[in-house]
Amino acid sequence: MSAAAQGLRERLTGRRRGPGSRAVLPFLAIFAAFVLIALLAPLIAPNDPNSQNLMGRLKAPGVTARNITYWLGSDELGRDLVSRLIWGARISLSVAVLSVALSGVVGTVLGMAAATARGWVETVIMRLVDVFLSIPAVLLAIITVAVLGPGFTNVVIVLALTRWPRYARVAYGQTLSVANMPYVRLARFMGASMPRILFIHILPNIIGAITVVATLEFGLMVLFEAGLSFLGLGVQPPTASWGAMLSVGRNYVGSAWWISAFPGLCLFLLVLSVNLIGDHLRDRLDPKSR
Repeated sequence: MSAAAQGLRERLTGRRRGPGSRAVLPFLAIFAAFVLIALLAPLIAPNDPNSQNLMGRLKAPGVTARNITYWLGSDELGRDLVSRLIWGARISLSVAVLSVALSGVVGTVLGMAAATARGWVETVIMRLVDVFLSIPAVLLAIITVAVLGPGFTNVVIVLALTRWPRYARVAYGQTLSVANMPYVRLARFMGASMPRILFIHILPNIIGAITVVATLEFGLMVLFEAGLSFLGLGVQPPTASWGAMLSVGRNYVGSAWWISAFPGLCLFLLVLSVNLIGDHLRDRLDPKSR
């Protein structure tokens, strides 16, 4: 089938395809670069991200002050923007990885438990999922952080608390579907224990859908962390955070545009690359999307 015919068929059937393997490679390279930068932050950061130099405050990109070249400029306290961006990548990726892992594990376990236990366990878990999903995630995150207090650990807990219901709902539906497969019935007939059925026969067959959700949630966690830090509820100063840098930069948009422009560009590239990678994985791992 020609490319034109394939495109016409997709338009007529209402189906769409995500980015192809070649199209997603540049974004995969961008994401890999961010990960590498975050891992090597102590080695590649040219300066201490928290070192202040008031004689070099608000320097434009490329300007040198006191033997320090600010390749991307400096902030209101004379801190090197390159170094703060590098360490900010570590904060954003660490929060996203930990919150996605925690919410994914909790949501998947509860969703599988609801689908297999049935009865009152299913009712309690799924009604709890409905309650959490009925509350705006941003509002729930802000209220929870206000109660627990800001900080790296609390931000991870809050983000996991607001996003686990999505994993639970996907795991619940997938488990119900897989549980009726002949090989699962046969395992149950042969006396296999429920934990063995769940983790040997069901989990490997639903992990693809869970992975797709986790990939798409990753970019959202990066934005949530930046939003909380922007409001002063996330990682606290002087720790470098892209959201906090954007918050400071809004006061200097007219005179020092680089303070907010470069963190915003980093957020844009990271979230865009993760979302396109997730879209590609969905087409590869989720047969229903094809």
